[in-house]
Amino acid sequence: MQHHKHTLANGLTIVGEYNPEALSLAMGFFVQTGARDESSEVSGVSHFLEHMMFKGTDKRTAEDVNRQFDEMGARYNAFTSNEETVYYGAVLPQFQDGLLDLLADMMRPALRDSDFDMEKNVILEEIAMYQDRPTFRVFELGRESYFGTHALGNSVLGSSQSIADLKRDQMHEYFGRRYAANNMTLVMVGNYNWEEAIAQTERLCSNWNTADSPRETAPFQPQPNVIVSESDKFNRAHIALFAPGFAAQDPNRLAAGIACEVIGSGEGSRLYWALVHEGLAEAAQIGHDSNDGAGSFNGYILVDPARAQEALNVFRSTVAKACADGLTIEEVERAKRRFASAMTLSAETPMGRLRPVGMDWMLRRQQRTPEVALRELLAVTPEQVNEVLRSQPFERATVVALGPIKELV
Repeated sequence: MQHHKHTLANGLTIVGEYNPEALSLAMGFFVQTGARDESSEVSGVSHFLEHMMFKGTDKRTAEDVNRQFDEMGARYNAFTSNEETVYYGAVLPQFQDGLLDLLADMMRPALRDSDFDMEKNVILEEIAMYQDRPTFRVFELGRESYFGTHALGNSVLGSSQSIADLKRDQMHEYFGRRYAANNMTLVMVGNYNWEEAIAQTERLCSNWNTADSPRETAPFQPQPNVIVSESDKFNRAHIALFAPGFAAQDPNRLAAGIACEVIGSGEGSRLYWALVHEGLAEAAQIGHDSNDGAGSFNGYILVDPARAQEALNVFRSTVAKACADGLTIEEVERAKRRFASAMTLSAETPMGRLRPVGMDWMLRRQQRTPEVALRELLAVTPEQVNEVLRSQPFERATVVALGPIKELV
């Protein structure tokens, strides 16, 4: 494998991970913008804008965009998160020029009033649909309650009111600031032609604007709380827990992820044996999210409302025991092997490598081969994992429950 990097005069950076043995290539534009970069007046605009990018340009209609992806046999899509918005595709190497031409054109959309008005209804329907999904709702409520006024508590979808009030000109102003060339990265992985990619990108993107696009990464101080949102709409209690974690730039994020794998990731974890195997809960898990400048441990319990408090107590005691007593060497090594297997399987395709390569650059300005990333994971020791747990993060947890329950403590 080889790593490549080139920056245009306007600040657009191209990073590549070249693999001559790959049978395909994947590429995507990574935009460093998401819900955390929105003001309350334009809540949900990043996700709304993602939809609008597929509605056509001055050169292409929406039908042209979708047809040309299909003509190349591309696997393509986009997603919006709190951290970034990404537009990507994977094709056979002979379609490199066509895919880059199409994606680059999409990055300068027409943003027509008629498309804006029509797509607004689609977004409102999507918001309504997700309100019927309790797992989504409880985690959105949990993030909002845990992060409070911090930008990481912003909703990716926004609210029905914020979307209904949003104007096309507000979206256009946001686009001009956040989709500036110096706030974007073109990522390429697999069997690509680097010199052709540079020449084509210079031709297609060198006239893109630049802008001041800072991101607020103020320190975050959690305030532990327990919040119950009583709802008879659902017949189960959904409980989300958020606790202080480690930022994407913090090496401890690896140890935190391994700890979560042991304590609460699927069958065989401690939470599985304590809650699911015993028939106390239908699901019980814990994970770790690393964001730009901050991170969090995230737990979840699905349980009969009548046993919600009992399940929460067992969850807390199981996590507290792991933190106090530590994890065994064998538990940590098993978890590392599971992570290593998943990482290796994903790395077998350019599409599987696209997001890790993109996020390594966006968040840490690193270019790492899969082998280097794997060595860093396997180098984490049980002592490092247990040191992370000794901070007892869940003693400072925010708990949010949704369902037909009246109170939790």
